[in-house]
Amino acid sequence: MAGAAAQNTQFTQQFLSSVLSQRGPSALPYTEDVKWLIRQQLLSLVNTYPSLQPKTATFTHNDGRTVNLLQAEGTIPMFYQEVMYNIPVVIWLMESYPRQPPCAYVAPTRDMIIKRPHPHVNPSGLVSLPYLQNWIYPSSNLVDLVRNLSLTFGRDPPLYTRQRPAPPPANPICTPPDNSSVISASSSASARPGIPPRVYSSLSPYGGRLPPSPQHHRHHTEDPSEVFRRNAIDKLLSNLHADIDGLRKNRETEMDGLFSAQAVLRQREDQLSKGLREMQDEKEGLEQQLQMVLMNSDILEAWLRENESKTANIGKVDIDDVFEPIDALSKQMLECSASDLSIEDAIYSLDKAVQEGSIPFDQYLRSIRSLSREQFFYRATSSKLRATQMQTQVSNMAARLSQYVNC
Repeated sequence: MAGAAAQNTQFTQQFLSSVLSQRGPSALPYTEDVKWLIRQQLLSLVNTYPSLQPKTATFTHNDGRTVNLLQAEGTIPMFYQEVMYNIPVVIWLMESYPRQPPCAYVAPTRDMIIKRPHPHVNPSGLVSLPYLQNWIYPSSNLVDLVRNLSLTFGRDPPLYTRQRPAPPPANPICTPPDNSSVISASSSASARPGIPPRVYSSLSPYGGRLPPSPQHHRHHTEDPSEVFRRNAIDKLLSNLHADIDGLRKNRETEMDGLFSAQAVLRQREDQLSKGLREMQDEKEGLEQQLQMVLMNSDILEAWLRENESKTANIGKVDIDDVFEPIDALSKQMLECSASDLSIEDAIYSLDKAVQEGSIPFDQYLRSIRSLSREQFFYRATSSKLRATQMQTQVSNMAARLSQYVNC
């Protein structure tokens, strides 16, 4: 028995690994990140309920679309009035499984009918349970679903067996009986009922035994303690489902808050990382600038050390003789620029003096007119000198270029 179970488990593993690893048009419509979870849930379901076996089949949606899906088909054990029965079911794993709940159907055979009305099974066989309505990914699974189906069906079976009509009695062979046999035959004929009509039993769930006769249940009364026990269990289950629903809503609210906080923290983490990178880049730039400053400081200090002894021999130096122009144009340009700047300083001093009332206004105007005319001539001369220097530089560059071309 253990060897057969192990062989069945191995076959199921090979089958699931094969169908879930397919690619192309024949691939199942499940996302890659949940295929491993689907495989593990189906293996746990087969190990817990060997009567259910996974397979692939074509599912038709209400809009006519067809898709190849996984399903778990077989029977679910249930206990009704301390007797075990097997309910045939089909559990479809939809395209969005396991993030969305599967679709469970009751699959009656030809000699079964669906109880109408049933609180959890509609006439088409679709099962609706609080466990399916409160499906939570990834904690909800197929084993707990089948366990809930077994408990729910045990309290209110969804399937019943059709009661077959009783066969008609065989016709007796006509023989000339005596008086006693005639009396016996007439009395037996008057006591024998007619052929019963075809009826359905409303009390016997589907199972491997014949349903009890309706006459027996006609005089049967339920035990008050059993009724109280069943009502208490239903009340406890309803309260439990209400509490679970409340807890689930609270947890969902908390999870939403945590997800929002996580998003804010991630955003702040990105900002901090960006700021840290910018600070590191700025630090590297400052370190490079510091190296340049230190290097320049070393160069200046070395130059000062080299030229410190020369300052003692120089003596008194005229500042105008420190710089010498290289040509006549540069000397004239230097003189024009110096005169222009000196006139600018004189005009500034006149402005301050007239504001303070040190000189009369008419004298201020005459001085400004004279200085402005002189400054204009200096600036015009500087402009002409600058153009002449530019032309000279271009000529020198052209001469050098021609020498390189001739070479």
